[in-house]
Amino acid sequence: MSELASALRTWRDRTDPAEVGMAVNAPRRAPGLRREELALLAGISIDYVVRLEQGRMSTPSAQVCASLARALRLSDAEQAHLFRLAGHAPDRGRISRRLPVGVRRILKALHDSPVGVLDATWTLIAWNPLYAALMGDPSALPDRERNTLWRLFVTGEPNPRVRHTREELDALTRSLVADLRGSTSRYPHDPDLAALVDDLAATGPAFGALWDSGDVAEHHQSRKTIVHPEVGEVDILCDTLTTAEDDLRLLVFTPAPGSDARGRLDLLATLGTQAMGVSPSEPAPATAPPSR
Repeated sequence: MSELASALRTWRDRTDPAEVGMAVNAPRRAPGLRREELALLAGISIDYVVRLEQGRMSTPSAQVCASLARALRLSDAEQAHLFRLAGHAPDRGRISRRLPVGVRRILKALHDSPVGVLDATWTLIAWNPLYAALMGDPSALPDRERNTLWRLFVTGEPNPRVRHTREELDALTRSLVADLRGSTSRYPHDPDLAALVDDLAATGPAFGALWDSGDVAEHHQSRKTIVHPEVGEVDILCDTLTTAEDDLRLLVFTPAPGSDARGRLDLLATLGTQAMGVSPSEPAPATAPPSR
């Protein structure tokens, strides 16, 4: 229960007492709610809160979890994370790298949009020809080099062709770390996920600061400018769609509104598929070599 204890302490420390109706009449020694205030808001005893935060409590009931989530004003993603940590969701075992038939069909059908498929650790496992043409062919990259978070914290960018403003890059990094934390409660016994978190922590304090914040969220959308050596700057929106069964992330790139990206992608589709020797009418999804 150590992960649950740590999450509860982090969420309590970040909660503004004034925002949840607690009177603030004197300086506080620590930020956030006091334990007795959380107990009052959640309708449970102070001793129960202490035991939960010290990891000395057996699995709290779903009702208690719901009360804590309400008191701490957790987001939907954070509430789901709390319930998983408390044992109210099945252990999904190992992170899937299976590419379902439906995902393969999507990769083939969306031939005029760059599409990449990533697993729950944000490692690229499949892509269509236009993705490779726009972002560079990833087929020769080792497993770690195809992990978005690893590239962010080691090189400072998810891809050398991608250009972000500092604000966009910071927002993307925070969002992906929060999404990865959610994966740790869905797959608490996956050794590859645990190894990735350890490796990211070893890259320096930047990851640790975001990880220690305890934020949990799902990453949905970002905006990017791709600087392509042949067609120039391509302004795109990147939407993340998640599959229910295998927890895969489908990154679908579409032209940013008001940009000329559609024409550049159409040109790249012709140049890229010819260079790769793939017929434009029959795009075949590429897949990364299995890592396990």
